[in-house]
Amino acid sequence: MKRDHPLALYGRFQQIMQLAAKLERQPRRFGTDEQLTSAEIHLIEVIGENEGSSVTELANTLGVTKGAVSQRLKKLENTGFIVNNQDPQNLSRCNVSLTAKGKTAFFAHQHWHETMDGGFRDYYLNLDPPKIDFLFDFLARVEDFLKKRLDAEI
Repeated sequence: MKRDHPLALYGRFQQIMQLAAKLERQPRRFGTDEQLTSAEIHLIEVIGENEGSSVTELANTLGVTKGAVSQRLKKLENTGFIVNNQDPQNLSRCNVSLTAKGKTAFFAHQHWHETMDGGFRDYYLNLDPPKIDFLFDFLARVEDFLKKRLDAEI
């Protein structure tokens, strides 16, 4: 099929979505004995970049519910990656920090991105602004398309 045919683009998009889903499901160790899911290591990443954040702040940053963050935090706390400290200024709030084990995973994850991105970051950073604008517009349209498909009754 020719590249200019819309179905060729759709097929390529489907392949990328399948690969992304497979990657999301594949746990990794990130320098520790425990395997971490993609959601867990990305929560560790957000905590490492925003040390001392509350559950609400983490949920807002990740774009998920506080309940989802709380569940992941409980598992990460039970496995020794994070610690919850009560905020002395607001006793109803907990601030989340990484333990030494959490920092090991955080830095291993950063290293993984630096070595495994295949030059993607450099490619992106060297794109002309109009190409970046096109990508964001295209991805917004893909997002709208997927949302409509989820809502459609067939």
